[in-house]
Amino acid sequence: MASYTETPIPVLPDLEQYTKTAFIDSPLTEVKESEKIDIRMQYPVLGFKNGEQRCFLRREVYEMLQKAAESLPEGYCFRIWDAWRPFALQEELFVSYSAKIIREFHLENMSEEEQHRFIGKFVANPIPDRTLPPAHTTGGAIDLTLVGPDGKELEMGCGFDAFTDKTRTAFFETEEAAGLPDAALIRDNRRLLYHIMLEAGFTNLPSEWWHFEYGDKNWSAVVDRPALYNGIFELD
Repeated sequence: MASYTETPIPVLPDLEQYTKTAFIDSPLTEVKESEKIDIRMQYPVLGFKNGEQRCFLRREVYEMLQKAAESLPEGYCFRIWDAWRPFALQEELFVSYSAKIIREFHLENMSEEEQHRFIGKFVANPIPDRTLPPAHTTGGAIDLTLVGPDGKELEMGCGFDAFTDKTRTAFFETEEAAGLPDAALIRDNRRLLYHIMLEAGFTNLPSEWWHFEYGDKNWSAVVDRPALYNGIFELD
Protein backbone atom coordinates (compact mmCIF):
# COMPACT_ATOMS: atom_id res chain seq x y z
CA MET A 1 0.00 0.00 0.00
CA ALA A 2 2.82 2.40 0.87
CA SER A 3 4.33 2.07 -2.61
CA TYR A 4 1.09 3.32 -4.15
CA THR A 5 0.68 6.28 -1.80
CA GLU A 6 4.29 7.46 -2.06
CA THR A 7 4.01 8.25 -5.79
CA PRO A 8 2.35 11.59 -6.65
CA ILE A 9 -0.45 11.84 -9.19
CA PRO A 10 0.74 14.01 -12.10
CA VAL A 11 -1.06 17.31 -12.67
CA LEU A 12 -2.40 16.97 -16.21
CA PRO A 13 -4.44 19.19 -18.55
CA ASP A 14 -7.78 18.20 -20.02
CA LEU A 15 -7.58 15.70 -22.85
CA GLU A 16 -7.63 16.67 -26.51
CA GLN A 17 -10.14 15.16 -28.93
CA TYR A 18 -8.85 11.94 -30.51
CA THR A 19 -10.54 10.57 -33.60
CA LYS A 20 -8.57 7.53 -34.79
CA THR A 21 -10.39 4.22 -34.45
CA ALA A 22 -9.70 0.50 -34.86
CA PHE A 23 -12.85 -1.04 -33.44
CA ILE A 24 -12.85 -4.60 -32.15
CA ASP A 25 -15.70 -7.01 -31.51
CA SER A 26 -15.97 -7.20 -27.73
CA PRO A 27 -19.15 -8.05 -25.81
CA LEU A 28 -20.54 -6.27 -22.80
CA THR A 29 -20.03 -8.41 -19.69
CA GLU A 30 -22.07 -8.02 -16.54
CA VAL A 31 -20.05 -7.33 -13.39
CA LYS A 32 -21.26 -9.17 -10.31
CA GLU A 33 -20.52 -8.33 -6.70
CA SER A 34 -17.73 -10.15 -4.89
CA GLU A 35 -15.56 -9.75 -1.83
CA LYS A 36 -13.53 -7.12 -3.69
CA ILE A 37 -16.28 -5.46 -5.77
CA ASP A 38 -19.35 -3.70 -4.38
CA ILE A 39 -21.88 -2.31 -6.89
CA ARG A 40 -23.89 0.83 -6.11
CA MET A 41 -25.03 2.15 -9.48
CA GLN A 42 -25.83 5.77 -8.69
CA TYR A 43 -28.13 7.06 -11.40
CA PRO A 44 -31.12 4.85 -10.56
CA VAL A 45 -30.63 5.87 -6.90
CA LEU A 46 -30.55 9.55 -7.91
CA GLY A 47 -33.83 9.19 -9.75
CA PHE A 48 -32.72 9.30 -13.38
CA LYS A 49 -35.37 7.47 -15.37
CA ASN A 50 -32.86 5.99 -17.83
CA GLY A 51 -30.41 4.84 -15.17
CA GLU A 52 -29.16 1.25 -15.54
CA GLN A 53 -29.17 -0.81 -12.33
CA ARG A 54 -26.94 -3.54 -13.72
CA CYS A 55 -23.20 -3.02 -14.18
CA PHE A 56 -21.77 -3.76 -17.63
CA LEU A 57 -18.23 -3.40 -19.02
CA ARG A 58 -16.50 -4.61 -22.17
CA ARG A 59 -14.91 -8.01 -21.67
CA GLU A 60 -11.32 -6.69 -21.59
CA VAL A 61 -12.26 -3.94 -19.13
CA TYR A 62 -14.04 -6.46 -16.92
CA GLU A 63 -10.87 -8.58 -16.82
CA MET A 64 -8.73 -5.54 -16.01
CA LEU A 65 -11.06 -4.60 -13.14
CA GLN A 66 -10.66 -8.10 -11.68
CA LYS A 67 -6.88 -7.72 -11.95
CA ALA A 68 -7.03 -4.35 -10.17
CA ALA A 69 -9.21 -5.83 -7.42
CA GLU A 70 -6.56 -8.46 -6.74
CA SER A 71 -4.07 -5.66 -5.98
CA LEU A 72 -6.24 -4.03 -3.30
CA PRO A 73 -4.90 -4.13 0.26
CA GLU A 74 -6.44 -6.68 2.61
CA GLY A 75 -9.93 -5.65 3.66
CA TYR A 76 -10.41 -3.05 0.90
CA CYS A 77 -12.82 -3.24 -2.00
CA PHE A 78 -13.97 -1.21 -4.99
CA ARG A 79 -17.38 0.44 -4.98
CA ILE A 80 -18.65 0.93 -8.52
CA TRP A 81 -20.88 3.95 -9.09
CA ASP A 82 -21.31 3.79 -12.86
CA ALA A 83 -20.09 1.82 -15.87
CA TRP A 84 -21.82 1.35 -19.24
CA ARG A 85 -24.58 3.91 -19.82
CA PRO A 86 -27.39 3.81 -22.34
CA PHE A 87 -27.35 6.80 -24.67
CA ALA A 88 -30.70 7.94 -23.29
CA LEU A 89 -29.10 8.32 -19.85
CA GLN A 90 -26.23 10.36 -21.31
CA GLU A 91 -28.78 12.74 -22.82
CA GLU A 92 -30.66 12.94 -19.53
CA LEU A 93 -27.48 13.68 -17.56
CA PHE A 94 -26.34 16.41 -19.93
CA VAL A 95 -29.65 18.23 -19.72
CA SER A 96 -29.91 17.83 -15.94
CA TYR A 97 -26.36 18.83 -15.09
CA SER A 98 -25.80 21.63 -17.61
CA ALA A 99 -27.81 24.24 -15.70
CA LYS A 100 -26.03 23.34 -12.44
CA ILE A 101 -22.58 23.67 -14.02
CA ILE A 102 -23.45 27.00 -15.66
CA ARG A 103 -24.53 28.38 -12.27
CA GLU A 104 -21.60 26.91 -10.32
CA PHE A 105 -18.92 28.26 -12.68
CA HIS A 106 -20.74 31.46 -13.72
CA LEU A 107 -20.86 30.62 -17.42
CA GLU A 108 -23.94 32.71 -18.18
CA ASN A 109 -22.09 35.13 -20.47
CA MET A 110 -20.45 32.41 -22.57
CA SER A 111 -21.77 31.37 -25.96
CA GLU A 112 -23.64 28.06 -26.11
CA GLU A 113 -20.66 26.48 -27.87
CA GLU A 114 -18.28 27.66 -25.14
CA GLN A 115 -20.68 26.46 -22.45
CA HIS A 116 -20.91 23.01 -24.00
CA ARG A 117 -17.13 22.78 -24.25
CA PHE A 118 -16.78 23.63 -20.55
CA ILE A 119 -19.65 21.37 -19.46
CA GLY A 120 -17.97 18.55 -21.38
CA LYS A 121 -15.24 18.47 -18.73
CA PHE A 122 -17.85 17.07 -16.33
CA VAL A 123 -20.43 15.32 -18.50
CA ALA A 124 -19.98 14.33 -22.14
CA ASN A 125 -22.09 16.02 -24.77
CA PRO A 126 -24.52 13.36 -26.06
CA ILE A 127 -23.58 13.56 -29.73
CA PRO A 128 -25.20 10.50 -31.37
CA ASP A 129 -22.10 9.32 -33.21
CA ARG A 130 -21.21 5.69 -32.52
CA THR A 131 -17.69 6.24 -33.90
CA LEU A 132 -16.90 9.10 -31.46
CA PRO A 133 -19.34 8.31 -28.65
CA PRO A 134 -19.55 9.53 -25.04
CA ALA A 135 -17.08 7.40 -23.08
CA HIS A 136 -19.57 5.61 -20.84
CA THR A 137 -21.68 4.46 -23.78
CA THR A 138 -18.74 2.35 -24.98
CA GLY A 139 -18.55 0.12 -21.91
CA GLY A 140 -14.90 1.14 -21.58
CA ALA A 141 -15.34 3.66 -18.74
CA ILE A 142 -15.97 3.02 -15.06
CA ASP A 143 -16.62 5.33 -12.10
CA LEU A 144 -15.57 3.92 -8.75
CA THR A 145 -14.10 4.58 -5.32
CA LEU A 146 -12.52 2.58 -2.50
CA VAL A 147 -14.13 1.15 0.62
CA GLY A 148 -11.94 0.47 3.63
CA PRO A 149 -11.94 -2.42 6.13
CA ASP A 150 -14.51 -0.54 8.24
CA GLY A 151 -17.03 -0.72 5.39
CA LYS A 152 -16.93 3.03 4.76
CA GLU A 153 -15.90 4.83 1.58
CA LEU A 154 -12.46 6.40 1.84
CA GLU A 155 -12.39 10.19 2.10
CA MET A 156 -11.66 11.57 -1.38
CA GLY A 157 -12.27 15.29 -0.85
CA CYS A 158 -15.50 15.56 -2.82
CA GLY A 159 -18.29 13.31 -3.94
CA PHE A 160 -19.23 11.62 -7.17
CA ASP A 161 -20.41 14.02 -9.88
CA ALA A 162 -19.52 17.09 -7.81
CA PHE A 163 -19.02 20.30 -9.80
CA THR A 164 -15.88 21.84 -8.34
CA ASP A 165 -12.16 22.02 -9.08
CA LYS A 166 -11.68 19.46 -6.29
CA THR A 167 -12.89 16.75 -8.66
CA ARG A 168 -9.62 17.03 -10.61
CA THR A 169 -7.64 13.90 -9.83
CA ALA A 170 -4.44 15.74 -8.91
CA PHE A 171 -6.09 18.61 -7.01
CA PHE A 172 -4.75 17.42 -3.65
CA GLU A 173 -1.23 17.32 -5.10
CA THR A 174 -1.29 21.12 -5.53
CA GLU A 175 -0.38 23.98 -3.22
CA GLU A 176 -3.98 25.16 -3.41
CA ALA A 177 -5.06 22.08 -1.42
CA ALA A 178 -2.24 22.12 1.12
CA GLY A 179 -4.16 23.93 3.88
CA LEU A 180 -7.43 22.05 3.53
CA PRO A 181 -8.60 19.64 6.26
CA ASP A 182 -7.27 16.07 5.85
CA ALA A 183 -5.43 17.07 2.65
CA ALA A 184 -2.64 14.51 3.11
CA LEU A 185 -5.10 11.70 3.87
CA ILE A 186 -7.23 12.54 0.83
CA ARG A 187 -4.13 12.82 -1.36
CA ASP A 188 -2.97 9.36 -0.30
CA ASN A 189 -6.42 7.83 -0.79
CA ARG A 190 -6.58 9.20 -4.31
CA ARG A 191 -3.06 7.96 -5.01
CA LEU A 192 -4.02 4.47 -3.88
CA LEU A 193 -7.01 4.31 -6.24
CA TYR A 194 -5.16 5.98 -9.11
CA HIS A 195 -2.05 3.80 -9.09
CA ILE A 196 -3.89 0.52 -8.62
CA MET A 197 -6.10 1.30 -11.60
CA LEU A 198 -3.23 2.49 -13.81
CA GLU A 199 -1.17 -0.57 -12.89
CA ALA A 200 -4.03 -2.73 -14.24
CA GLY A 201 -3.95 -0.87 -17.58
CA PHE A 202 -6.54 1.87 -17.14
CA THR A 203 -6.08 5.56 -17.82
CA ASN A 204 -7.70 8.33 -15.79
CA LEU A 205 -9.76 11.33 -16.84
CA PRO A 206 -7.82 14.26 -15.30
CA SER A 207 -10.98 16.18 -14.39
CA GLU A 208 -12.56 13.31 -12.38
CA TRP A 209 -10.68 11.35 -9.71
CA TRP A 210 -13.25 8.50 -9.88
CA HIS A 211 -13.27 8.00 -13.68
CA PHE A 212 -11.05 5.36 -15.31
CA GLU A 213 -11.18 3.86 -18.78
CA TYR A 214 -9.75 1.63 -21.45
CA GLY A 215 -10.38 1.43 -25.17
CA ASP A 216 -12.46 4.58 -25.58
CA LYS A 217 -11.49 7.93 -27.13
CA ASN A 218 -10.20 9.37 -23.83
CA TRP A 219 -7.91 6.38 -23.35
CA SER A 220 -6.78 6.89 -26.95
CA ALA A 221 -5.84 10.50 -26.25
CA VAL A 222 -3.60 9.40 -23.37
CA VAL A 223 -1.87 6.41 -24.98
CA ASP A 224 -1.94 7.68 -28.59
CA ARG A 225 -3.58 4.55 -29.97
CA PRO A 226 -6.81 4.20 -31.96
CA ALA A 227 -10.02 3.71 -29.97
CA LEU A 228 -11.08 0.07 -29.65
CA TYR A 229 -14.74 0.51 -28.70
CA ASN A 230 -17.59 2.13 -30.55
CA GLY A 231 -20.78 3.29 -28.88
CA ILE A 232 -23.36 0.80 -27.65
CA PHE A 233 -26.36 3.04 -27.23
CA GLU A 234 -28.82 0.47 -25.87
CA LEU A 235 -28.93 -3.18 -24.91
CA ASP A 236 -30.26 -5.65 -27.46
